[in-house]
Amino acid sequence: MVQKAKADDSGKAGHAPAMPMARDPAVAVAEEYEAARRKGTQEAFELFIARHGDDPLAEQARAELKRLWR
Repeated sequence: MVQKAKADDSGKAGHAPAMPMARDPAVAVAEEYEAARRKGTQEAFELFIARHGDDPLAEQARAELKRLWR
């Protein structure tokens, strides 16, 4: 019984799985903007602006909203 336990033990300390690298926030915001642009609705642009109002892409989203209102 002891032999089996030793045979199963590789002798290595257990390692937690490596965490994936964090996403670049600018890339994530750009992807959200592109998704809103593809959808092309007032709601999509408003949601983007609500989430990322300080991002430079929010100005583009506001411009898209103005075009939709015309």
